[in-house]
Amino acid sequence: MSSISVVTLNKGREAHLARLLEGLARGNAPAECVVVEMGRDPAPLPETPFPLRRVALPSEGLPLAAARNAGRQAARGDILVYLDVDCIPAAGLVTGLAAVAQAQDALVCGPIRYLPAGAVRDGWTEADLMRLGMLHPARPFPETGFAPTDNPGLFWSLAFAVRAATWDRLDGFDEGFDGYGAEDTDLAFRAAEAGVPVLLAGVPPAFHQHHLSCDPPLQHFADIVRNARRFRARHGLWPMDGWLNAFAGLGLIAAEREPDLTVLRPPSPDEVAAARVPADRPF
Repeated sequence: MSSISVVTLNKGREAHLARLLEGLARGNAPAECVVVEMGRDPAPLPETPFPLRRVALPSEGLPLAAARNAGRQAARGDILVYLDVDCIPAAGLVTGLAAVAQAQDALVCGPIRYLPAGAVRDGWTEADLMRLGMLHPARPFPETGFAPTDNPGLFWSLAFAVRAATWDRLDGFDEGFDGYGAEDTDLAFRAAEAGVPVLLAGVPPAFHQHHLSCDPPLQHFADIVRNARRFRARHGLWPMDGWLNAFAGLGLIAAEREPDLTVLRPPSPDEVAAARVPADRPF
């Protein structure tokens, strides 16, 4: 198999990062892992049985597109496997994704099992996480092999693989998507236009570690509105429908999105607090 570079992004999630690296160490070790640090003064990295390198990209926000591009620039492998810092890879996930990406010129997504709070403890086992984790109902992954989808909106950046040469042909992520939201959907839509499909791979899962979040993600309201406008201007449709509908329902944006997604007011701190997802809700 071609050499595999795992890339992950981190900002203040050192405990989650340590478990991601532990999961990598339990499986077939990649050629390297690149950690792009978006925070300042990160904690030291642990010892690993594979080369581990850190790329500094300190920011006040979450420059996800720029950070993923920085990870690709640092990576040396022929196959890139991107893992969200919250994801613990099952032992066969990385090699499974990479094998499909090596054989298929595609964006290859892996299944995610979402964990409730407190599910990951010292001495965790893959069997325990498999039992506790819940699959996302909106993405029908096959048991084995892979399944193409004609909906590039199903692409997600939590766990995916792509040939480095394909990444370069697509020019990676568009850094005009600043902050959180739609940058991964834009990549998938541009890939589809270039004849690069999204594949859902029937491989072992990644286990998504619980963290505080909001539904809808009101803490990223300004980013989502700005990036939705950019996506609409390029692709002719509005992304992140569920979130935009929720924003309209709260009276934050106009119900009629055209012509330019009118903002009525920003969310209040009380509304952000009220949107926090309960600890026992996996997604």
